[in-house]
Amino acid sequence: MVDIEAWVWWLVAAAGLGIPLVLTAMPEFGMMAAGAIAAAIGAALGLGGVAQVLLFVAVSVALIAVVRPIAARHRDERPQLATGTDALKGRQALVLERVDAEGGRIKLAGEVWSARALGPDEVFEAGRQVDVVEIDGATAIVM
Repeated sequence: MVDIEAWVWWLVAAAGLGIPLVLTAMPEFGMMAAGAIAAAIGAALGLGGVAQVLLFVAVSVALIAVVRPIAARHRDERPQLATGTDALKGRQALVLERVDAEGGRIKLAGEVWSARALGPDEVFEAGRQVDVVEIDGATAIVM
């Protein structure tokens, strides 16, 4: 049987860690695969077995400790650019037809929208500027 060098085993370990990365979408496996690649480089440069394992652990832990919080912060951030109906919230609109709790029409972002007042007693006459609070289906809720 042929002796396989340590760096090859580390590359096999890196590939093995890549499989659950793809199947589970857990980035920690990718970071450990990077640690295995670092250990393979260390083995190719002649480091001993203990040094290779320490290099694997150090790189893996460092990547998990540094990259994971950054990724979590980016995942939790709200997008900077609002799109779709989210982009319409907070904008001003022009009342085209009287708007009350039952309905009405406004011009919002160059388009005519059905609208209704936020409060049950609020009434907005034609020509008045209103603020869009929410979009409910195809109806703008205004105040």
